[in-house]
Amino acid sequence: MDQAEGDLEHAKSDLERGFYDWACFSAQQSAGKAVKAVFQKLGAEAWGYSVYDLLIRLREKTTVDEELLTYSLELDKAYIPTRYPNAHPSPSPRRRYTKVEAERMINYAERILGFCKDILSKV
Repeated sequence: MDQAEGDLEHAKSDLERGFYDWACFSAQQSAGKAVKAVFQKLGAEAWGYSVYDLLIRLREKTTVDEELLTYSLELDKAYIPTRYPNAHPSPSPRRRYTKVEAERMINYAERILGFCKDILSKV
């Protein structure tokens, strides 16, 4: 969870500095690591990078709100195209992500982290 929190802080720092592509990516990473922390605490394996897929698997152990699944789908869309210049026809990812998107993704990551922290506080 510590790493998830650090990635969220990184996302917020990138937002402040105008690196919206990296803010979106770091938000996605934060959410994924938070869910993996839950799996780790439960003594279960968690592989992959899709926050959505991880949350779907977590449903086998606890209730996951549909809203969080929707958030995770959008976060997952930031996993690859935020980092690769050939992911979009043009321009580079640096120019394709906005402050509004970064703020939204950070909010989604915060919600997923809160959900995961709540689970961890009960285990």
